[in-house]
Amino acid sequence: MRNLGTREANSMAEKKEVTLDRAQVKKAVQALQAFLKSKSSGESLFLDDTQPISLLFTLWRIPKQAQTIRIPLPHGQRPDTDEVCLFTKDEPRMTPEQTQRFYKKLLEERGVKNISEIIPFKTLKTEYKPYEAKRRLLGNFDMFLSDDRIRRLLPSHLGKHFYERKKTPLSVNLQSKHLARDVQRIIQGTSLTVTNRGCCCMARVGHSGMTAEEVAENVEAAVRTAVAKLRMDGPVMKLIHLKSLTSVALPIYTADLSNLSVLEKSKEASSKKKVKKNKTEGEKQKETTKVEQKKKKNEEEEEIPQLVPIETPSKKPKLEEPTRKKPLQNPSKPAPAKKGTKAPKGTKAPKGTKAPKGTKAPKGTKAPSKATRKAGKMALKGRRKVLKRK
Repeated sequence: MRNLGTREANSMAEKKEVTLDRAQVKKAVQALQAFLKSKSSGESLFLDDTQPISLLFTLWRIPKQAQTIRIPLPHGQRPDTDEVCLFTKDEPRMTPEQTQRFYKKLLEERGVKNISEIIPFKTLKTEYKPYEAKRRLLGNFDMFLSDDRIRRLLPSHLGKHFYERKKTPLSVNLQSKHLARDVQRIIQGTSLTVTNRGCCCMARVGHSGMTAEEVAENVEAAVRTAVAKLRMDGPVMKLIHLKSLTSVALPIYTADLSNLSVLEKSKEASSKKKVKKNKTEGEKQKETTKVEQKKKKNEEEEEIPQLVPIETPSKKPKLEEPTRKKPLQNPSKPAPAKKGTKAPKGTKAPKGTKAPKGTKAPKGTKAPSKATRKAGKMALKGRRKVLKRK
């Protein structure tokens, strides 16, 4: 089993390696330099009239994760005339001018000569806050470096144009003992930004002022490190081209078609894994549903006894004494009507009394007034009082 595993690993490593034809690379570099010389005018006003030469990588698959790869080069790919800016941390109890002087002395002592300007973080926040100032700063320098202690604070103060133009500041450890070597590697080296949005990425490898052998050596070193550091399994590189800003892309490497079978096998293996995962998930769901159904059946079969609350003895409520009700006074009865007389119009006989038979109220008689009614009531009350006293 171990032998099989080692064989598979060796085969994967062999498939991941990319072998370039040195003669083909040199021919492509020479053709590119001849094209750039023909394009540039013979009477150039500027001495630094050099164009960058880059490598265009085309991958077999789109990577799952974004990645930034730093590639050291044997020959410096930037001319000495390139302007480099360094963003530094604000030193405690120092003004921005004092921090600028402090870091200039530090770089001179360590032997760093490639940095043209130093900008403290405080001056970046105050002086380069407007949009126009940021654009001016972006155009004045070819490369930006930053102290690794303030690297995470820069994106919010620089803006999106630094990242669109691919001039993101590269972090440097200013407290390292080998500062000159580290800065030289970063400036003269290159970086490859691999995104998860597409399968193409580009890295700068040299310029038109270099010799063909130097550019070819840089190309080989860049391809070797990029293939080794890419976080991908199986065959990685599909195509590699060499180009400048204004030229056509010249192919220097094309992958074999045998890699297609390897990719198909990897796709089949990944699809099988997905099918197995789906099956296991479906079986687990079925098991859970069966267990839930059994629980429901058991709950339905078992009769849960109803709990009856026990009445606790409570104190007897005090019996309230019945309140004596006052005797109701008998309602005053109207005086009996005389025989042969009828009740006047608009008046009703009291309840329980009937008019004697054969008697009718004489016509033309009116109902008694309020004054007469009150007088009659007062007379009845006086009689009742007299009767009670007796």
